[in-house]
Order: sequence, then C-alpha cells, then structure tokens
Amino acid sequence: FCRAIALPLSRKLGVRDKERPKAQPIPILETFYSTRCKNPDEGELISLAEQCDLTVRKVERWFRRRRNADRPSLSKKFCEACWRFTFYIIAFFTGLAVLYDKPWLWDHRECWTGYPQQPLQPSLFWYYLLELSFYWSLVFTLPFDVKRKDFKEQIVHHAATIFLISFSYCANYIRIGTLVMVIHDASDCFLEPTKIFNYMKWKKTCDSLFMIFSAVFLISRLVVFPYTVLYNTYYYSMEIFQPFFGYYFVNALLIILQLLHVFWSCLIIHMVYKFFCQGTMDKDMRSDTEESDKDEERENIREKEKNGIVYFSNITSNNYIQRNGAEPLKNRTHLTNGHVKER
Repeated sequence: FCRAIALPLSRKLGVRDKERPKAQPIPILETFYSTRCKNPDEGELISLAEQCDLTVRKVERWFRRRRNADRPSLSKKFCEACWRFTFYIIAFFTGLAVLYDKPWLWDHRECWTGYPQQPLQPSLFWYYLLELSFYWSLVFTLPFDVKRKDFKEQIVHHAATIFLISFSYCANYIRIGTLVMVIHDASDCFLEPTKIFNYMKWKKTCDSLFMIFSAVFLISRLVVFPYTVLYNTYYYSMEIFQPFFGYYFVNALLIILQLLHVFWSCLIIHMVYKFFCQGTMDKDMRSDTEESDKDEERENIREKEKNGIVYFSNITSNNYIQRNGAEPLKNRTHLTNGHVKER
C-alpha cells in the first residue's frame, strides 16, 4: 500500500522530503555512534575530537547530521499515516456495520445476557480477526515504523490490546471486546488525516481536524470508555456471575488502557491549550524534532551573551552610540551656550 498508493499520492500532493546535509564518512565517529551513544556528552566529544583531529564543533555537527539521517523522512511519515488512516476508517465502519443491529450496542447489560453460552457469529469472528491482525502487524513493524517519544507507551498499548483481544476471544468476552475496538477506532479516524494535512502544510485544515480529533478522543476515551466498558465489566458482570480469573485479568488490561488514555489526553490538552494561546496547532509533542546546523549558531550566540561578549549592535569602532538616528558626536560642534551646532 505504501509503495503503490501512498508514495505516488504524496508526490502528487506536493509532499517533498527536506534535503539533509550528509555526515562525512569518519570510521571512528561511526563506530562510536553505532555501538555506544548517539548523543555524546562534552567529555566524549572532546575525546573524539582529539582522536579524529577535528574541532569539537565539527564533531558536534557530525553527530547532529548523523542523527538526522536516522530520522524518518516526511514522505515516510505521510505513507504511514495514509496506511493507518485507511485501516482505521475501514475498521470503524466495519464495526458499525457489524454492531448496529446488536442489542449490546444500545443496552450494555446485554453484554452479559446468557454468558458464557453466547454464540459467536461469523461477522464478529471476522471483525475480531481484522483487528487482531492489524495490531500484530504493528508489533512486527515496530523496528521500521516512525519512532516517537512515546515509543514505550506504544509498546505497552499494543501488548495490552493483543492480550485483551486474544483473551476476550478465548473467554467469550466477544461483546465487550467489540465495544472496546469500535470506541478506539472512532478517534483514530481523525488522528491520521490530521497528520496527513500537517505533512501537506495545509495548516487550517490540519488545525480544524485536530480540534475535532481532540474532542472525539477526550469524549470517547475519558467518558464513553469508562462508562460503557469499565463500569460494565466491573459492576454489571457481577450481577450475572461471581468473579473469577478472567474477571480480574480483563479488568486489569482495561485499566492499563485507561491509564494510557489519561497519559495521551494530557498531551492533547496541552496542545489544545497551545492552540488557543498561539492561534495555530503546536508541533506534535510525540514527534522527535529534526536538528539543523542553525542550532549551533543559536548556541554560540547564547554562550557569547552569557559571557558578555555580545554588545549592542549600534556600538561602533569609534566608541560612540548613535541613538534615535542621531549623527555621531564627532560631526557636532559645541557652542559656549551649551547648544550644539550641526556641521
């Protein structure tokens, strides 16, 4: 999908990868980068500079460019967002088509009617298989996908989701499992197109979709999910049967998902706050920002300012200050009455 559809689509929509300056092939630095550390401290930079007969600034620049080379390109991010958007939109409408005539979608107590002797319908089986295969694919492609700052949280989320889908299928928690999946897909349908328009530089469309996504995410994950799923599994199930191992295991996995929802909700609320303060969507706090050589220039200026080396730009070599556009003092003649005569 990414090669045949998403990549040509990105080119037609004007998504272009930024040209990155390449790091020179230096074996000592490359060995250190690949085996020890990608972001060395000051002492390690000095040692590497002596070994390579380079200045510390050049070694810093080399590591900065080398880190940028490992970061995913804009087209790769676009392709990944397109693929996930395609799946989420298909999965969400598949879930609605499967559940719209099911009684437990409207009356949550029906999730436990007749449990555990609840027949598995073919539509529910294929819906489960669709979702489980997708999350397994996310695990298999973790080393190749775009890595973000919440990489560890993503691993926990994928593991909890796979365990939850698999165990709910084995324990015949099919009805509650379908509710969990359709609730999660609802907000993800808006997240991926937000990324797509962000990569396309369509700021207004991106901002609008981001606000819609934020509202859907916060409502579905912080209101609907606790009421429809957590309260259902924790209280309603007790009316049908006494707790057993499956009761505790499923509720533990659902609570882990809810904690992840709270974590991501805090990030989203912070971005929404930035949006109202700045008038535009702030950068994704989960993304790793690309470094540029201009960062070094900014650092140099800050260091000079701290050390008192940088002076006002209007101080000249003749040690006079021109204020408000006035001429230098050497071009003026002072009169005896204190007035100044212009030459």
